[in-house]
Amino acid sequence: MAIVTQTPLNPGDSPLVREALSSVVSRETSATQTAAPSDGDGTWPRPPKTRVIAVANQKGGVGKTTTSVNIAAALSMNGQRVLVVDLDPQGNASTALATEHRGDVPDVYQVLVDDLPMADIVKQVPDMPNLYCAPATIDLAGAEIELVSLVAREARLRRALAAYDAVELDYIVIDCPPSLGLLTVNALVAADEVMIPIQCEYYALEGLGQLLRNVDLIRAHLNPTLKLSTIVLTMYDGRTRLASQVADEVRAHFGDTVLNTVIPRSVRLSEAPSYGQSVMTYDPGSSGAMAYMDAAREIAHRTTVS
Repeated sequence: MAIVTQTPLNPGDSPLVREALSSVVSRETSATQTAAPSDGDGTWPRPPKTRVIAVANQKGGVGKTTTSVNIAAALSMNGQRVLVVDLDPQGNASTALATEHRGDVPDVYQVLVDDLPMADIVKQVPDMPNLYCAPATIDLAGAEIELVSLVAREARLRRALAAYDAVELDYIVIDCPPSLGLLTVNALVAADEVMIPIQCEYYALEGLGQLLRNVDLIRAHLNPTLKLSTIVLTMYDGRTRLASQVADEVRAHFGDTVLNTVIPRSVRLSEAPSYGQSVMTYDPGSSGAMAYMDAAREIAHRTTVS
């Protein structure tokens, strides 16, 4: 597990980060409580009810899908029953979980637009008995437009998940597209928690304020129970001072909401999806796999509070 231990920066060391985060300095960062990350008898605690987590960031390439897939896989490997809902038309999460998502395969598009039951599209991930996937096809790209004219367009996913028999599920992880459109809004309305992956580079912080304002708007008007529960620092390169600056600034502003574990840059993380696997099964001894295992352990031991 890689922990950022750099000395805090002086006020003038990172003006771009300070500017990017200026709109969220006063936000509360006590949305979660973290239990001691000790497994005791080796098992991870199961949540009292299904935790629905939307993994969102409108910037592309920050590790949303990688984080969704590997956190879900790590949780499932430690006794949790997890459903990954692929809400990105690119279908990368479906690819990484070896779930067919081409041609006429029923997918999330039919669930949102045609009211197909979620149970009709959910598939068990091969060789992962506790892990399930609701796939996305390219058809989902048209959902943004088609949803506009539908009744309760922002709550279509929430309604589908409510009708799905999720009693046995511990986690539902929703992989959002890189936008703030209706698909992401549906994810945030359906979720209890928001997880934001942040790449350890300055550009990755651009637009973060807008994402958080959207979360506030959805909390105020559509989903009052929504909470920013977790921030994951991804693509961390310990050789650069830049990565440490970004990590320190994010921790200074968001406190305990940021996981202690940071996700390093890793070739294995990029290779795994081409084999239809998460890095947890592709190369469990790699730095990326061990980091995501530690991150998932932290998440499992966190209890969201009101």
